[in-house]
Amino acid sequence: MSHDHEVRHLNNVSRRNLLKASGISLGLTFFGSFNAESAFAATPSVRLAGFSSFADKVKVFKTSKYYLVESDGLPSHNMMIGIKSWQQQVPTPQKYSGTNAWSIPIKPQISPTPISAKGHFLRGAIALAVNGVPIFNALNNRGEDAFLAGELDEWGGHCGRADDYHYHVAPFHLQSIVGKKSPIAYALDGFPIYGESEIDGKKVVGLDSLNGHFDAKKNYHYHGTKTFPYINGGFKGVVSEVSGQVDPQAATKAFRPAGEPLRGASITDFERSSESSYRLTYSINNEKYLINYSIIDNSIHMQFTDPQGTTRTEVYQRS
Repeated sequence: MSHDHEVRHLNNVSRRNLLKASGISLGLTFFGSFNAESAFAATPSVRLAGFSSFADKVKVFKTSKYYLVESDGLPSHNMMIGIKSWQQQVPTPQKYSGTNAWSIPIKPQISPTPISAKGHFLRGAIALAVNGVPIFNALNNRGEDAFLAGELDEWGGHCGRADDYHYHVAPFHLQSIVGKKSPIAYALDGFPIYGESEIDGKKVVGLDSLNGHFDAKKNYHYHGTKTFPYINGGFKGVVSEVSGQVDPQAATKAFRPAGEPLRGASITDFERSSESSYRLTYSINNEKYLINYSIIDNSIHMQFTDPQGTTRTEVYQRS
């Protein structure tokens, strides 16, 4: 079993050099496609339906083509509890900011050839929840339903190889926060994703194979559903697929070796003891194991405790 969720971009050396030559440094590693517009022409923060409810942690900027969304990728709700198929990754903050912000087209365009997510986009995100958490394809990188495989927590999320938290299903729990008239997410083609009802409260009917439809004003949007594909089942809008993922999108980079599937493990608890300290509890054969970890600047300190109380410590540095 492999959760190959580390997201990469294609490097654009000439644009990177342009940024360096201009004397602009945002303190971020360039993992891929650099949108020069984001560095030179972004406006002050703007309001975008749904995201405004999380303005304390999620920032939205605007260029001529994109909304640029910054976040650390961690939700305010708890995480990880209920996962029964686990690869020993844990949630850590991500640097989704500056030139590594999420890009959402301001004026999405209907594609003459919509693309299904079945067999496509098995790496990286296909949408962004309004709380700043990425949403991946409902199918994992093996083409299996991640929800049915027991890989997801109570909120429909888990972590990839970069210890990056993300959802694989619609985050319906956000609907009670943003209200029925606001999206709970945006697909990376720019079209909004709503919950289980229309904005007027009526029942959702007539969804296409991508989980979307046109409203009375001929505007297209998607809906989350409790059954597959759960979220947008591909893209009605124009997108670019590069190396099996949407491009551009924010990138992640692993700071430690990828974990291996831990047979028989079940995550039973997750706590945030402070803004930067966490504890994950899991059990194997009714015996309790702990992972305590903290993030200080670019250092990640991890302490592993087995049922006998024996501990080991690992320290990693993020580039």
